[in-house]
Amino acid sequence: MTLWRLEWLRLVRTRRLVAILGAYLFFGLTGPLTARYLDRILGGIGTEGVRVQLPAPTPADGIAQFTGNASQIGLLVVVLVAASALAFDARREMAVFLRTRVRGAAAVILPAYLVSAAAAVSALTLGTLAAWYETAVLLGGLPVARLLVGLACGALFLAFAVAVTALAAAITRGVAATAGAALAALLALAVADGLTGVPWLPTRLAGAMETLVRGEPATGLPAGAALTAALTAGALAAAVAVSDRREL
Repeated sequence: MTLWRLEWLRLVRTRRLVAILGAYLFFGLTGPLTARYLDRILGGIGTEGVRVQLPAPTPADGIAQFTGNASQIGLLVVVLVAASALAFDARREMAVFLRTRVRGAAAVILPAYLVSAAAAVSALTLGTLAAWYETAVLLGGLPVARLLVGLACGALFLAFAVAVTALAAAITRGVAATAGAALAALLALAVADGLTGVPWLPTRLAGAMETLVRGEPATGLPAGAALTAALTAGALAAAVAVSDRREL
């Protein structure tokens, strides 16, 4: 059995694939619904006599609800699933079994990375299609080209997030430590984005879909995509280099 098949079977048989797909599909279906009926939801839980009146929702609001949840809870699920696959040194028996059958850590890390990243991108695509359909039914049509570009940006960000998780797994030991370190690094990037407003940070790609469908200019997205791709490759290379030098 190849390591590629091993990673795929582990993803499927442990129901981790179901967790990723289910999370994004849920937000894809409920995001536009929330945007469409938000005024009624708030009115139902408000104080008696207080009337909640919001602007009429637009198609972009449906996508915004989806991307908001996907970039937070969805990303959390992706990092946790990726950490469980990439932190193979956390289980000594598994680490010995794998490392004594390959020439270098790259043969172990790359299958785990690519399978995890592919699962994350597939989940994002499924959730986007669901959000697209629900938005078209409830709120109206969306600019298709901009939506697809936003999807590509989101997919690149998830590939970057899984690469950061791979590097965290090489530096730390344990699934919890790996997930915590990766999430801390991604949170630090988000904070830096909020404080500096730099338009080409990787975190901008996570919200690019909303930005684009609202018709806003894609300022910094090409540079951000190039930087994110470079950082993804660098994180993977660093993960392999650190893992190759690690003692069991």
